[in-house]
Amino acid sequence: MYSPTTRVLTVLELLQAHGRLTGAELARRLEVDGRTLRRYIAKLEDLGIPVVAERGRYGCYSLIAGFKLPPMMFTDDEALALSIGLVAARGLGLAEAAPAVQSAQAKLERVMPGNLKTRIRALAETVTLDLSRSVAPGDNTALLALSAAAHGWQRVHLSYRSADGVDTEREFDPYGLAYRGGRWYAVGLCHLRKELRSFRLDRVRQVQPVNAVFTPPADFNAVQHLALGLATMPRATPVRVLLRTDLQTAQRQLPESMGVFQPAGQGVLLHSQTDDVSWFARQLARLPFAFEIQEPPALREALHAWAQQLLEQHV
Repeated sequence: MYSPTTRVLTVLELLQAHGRLTGAELARRLEVDGRTLRRYIAKLEDLGIPVVAERGRYGCYSLIAGFKLPPMMFTDDEALALSIGLVAARGLGLAEAAPAVQSAQAKLERVMPGNLKTRIRALAETVTLDLSRSVAPGDNTALLALSAAAHGWQRVHLSYRSADGVDTEREFDPYGLAYRGGRWYAVGLCHLRKELRSFRLDRVRQVQPVNAVFTPPADFNAVQHLALGLATMPRATPVRVLLRTDLQTAQRQLPESMGVFQPAGQGVLLHSQTDDVSWFARQLARLPFAFEIQEPPALREALHAWAQQLLEQHV
């Protein structure tokens, strides 16, 4: 769960950034009730932070005049980059992201000149990223532990719960972490299965360091591995399509999860599998270059049916 100490410090940062805030506004930003907020204020006072409480219906909290924490300094471009990152953090499947983003944004604004603060605040309040599919884990423990292990090439003991609720234990060499399709994954060598595997972080129960190190493959790309895993996942119908274009254009027009792209003499061969040939036909129909369906025949029929439907709709 999110640390109460961090929320207390968030109150301090918000008061420094805004000067005066009502109890209702502070509670809303931290996603807590009024009683919990009053405990946070009392904790700040216990730490010697001079908080002034104005009583009454329109009362506010503020810091005593002149109280400031030592600031960090950022250039305009650094502040912009950090603010965009905070906007993205709200939707990247991080546990308890809202109060963390509020605290970090307040720290940034505290050290900005007035004109930059106005532009950054406008950005934070108006920019929205389409990350609505994100699924947050219970906390960020696994993300922090596995990223540290991957950075230090440290083997770990992983407790993991599968989709059907089966718990397993294994040693794992985390080569890297990736965010894809609204979820966080750790990718690396599973010593239980003796192969490269991907593990969803929201299903990781526990991570413990092991007294062993590993050497990851050179230039390993966790996102590419995830895409390849999705593309080669066994499905009902195998697909092979010759794309009349170059490899770069093919990969730009189709997602990596669509299949495996293989350069060929006449273009690029797309090897894939699908459970829905009609859906696959619609993806091919939007391509700006020619292609030849080599298999299955059902995909050609689905493409013809889709073309006929479009003609009928636009007559």
